[in-house]
Amino acid sequence: MRHTQLRAADRGNRPAQVPPLVAVAHGSTDPRAAATITALMDLVRERARRSGLHGLDARAAFLGHALPSVPDALEALCAHAPGHPPGRPGGVLRGVVPTGRHVVVLPLLLTGAYHSDSDLPALLREAGARLPRLRASYGEPLGPHPRLLRALERRVAEAGVPSAPGAAAGTAVVLAAAGSSRPTANAAVARLASSWRLTRGWRDVVPAYASAAEPTPAQAVARLLRAGAPRVAVATYLLAPGVFADQVREQSLAAGAQATSAALGAAPEVADVILERYLQAAGARADGASRVRDSARRC
Repeated sequence: MRHTQLRAADRGNRPAQVPPLVAVAHGSTDPRAAATITALMDLVRERARRSGLHGLDARAAFLGHALPSVPDALEALCAHAPGHPPGRPGGVLRGVVPTGRHVVVLPLLLTGAYHSDSDLPALLREAGARLPRLRASYGEPLGPHPRLLRALERRVAEAGVPSAPGAAAGTAVVLAAAGSSRPTANAAVARLASSWRLTRGWRDVVPAYASAAEPTPAQAVARLLRAGAPRVAVATYLLAPGVFADQVREQSLAAGAQATSAALGAAPEVADVILERYLQAAGARADGASRVRDSARRC
């Protein structure tokens, strides 16, 4: 994967600026979730190096239930901005003019919903008030993106679901997402399900939601079996293991699903989407791209 956007910023043999990345996950009381996000960020750094994006400081933060919090992650980065001595976030080295800290913040969310539209932007506004030289470029959620379908296919195959053309035609798939109180987020999952059915040739692909909307994965499995599907598999459209993923697996198998896939986790396709969203947000300041909400602040 080539990251030409950032290389394009390298003019006149000057080294390109590589702002750090803070990727914000929802967080969970289940320690497997934070461990998975940590592994995913390790993979992001590895794939960044392999693609020529050297020196990327990519770190995770969480909206709740795990550390570091978003404010803590931003404060830690600002504490090491030019002109600030280590351990003294508010201090300035004599004779050095603080240049500020440009940070790219990405929501590690598979759809745009309340957390990406409200919670996280509010946290960034609060951080900007406390850290007057912070410049935060805010990127888009991970989904929708074609690579996420490839990651889903990887996990479904690992679960033992046959995907050759003939076998796929006899398999109905439940695309199980977290669910949202916002209809637009659920509609995005439904569109992804429809696209996957057309491109992969499954007998059917229907959306389902672990919370806040219907059908539930168990309801969707039961309906497909009643409609005559020879096999029903559940594709877990969640980023990390935890309560929702366990609920999807247990209830789907109890309803008659042949298999359920693991959460997307540290899949290379997910890491590449993160890097693409990062480059879009990092390049938006110079390009003036309107699709990235850029809350310019000063650390």
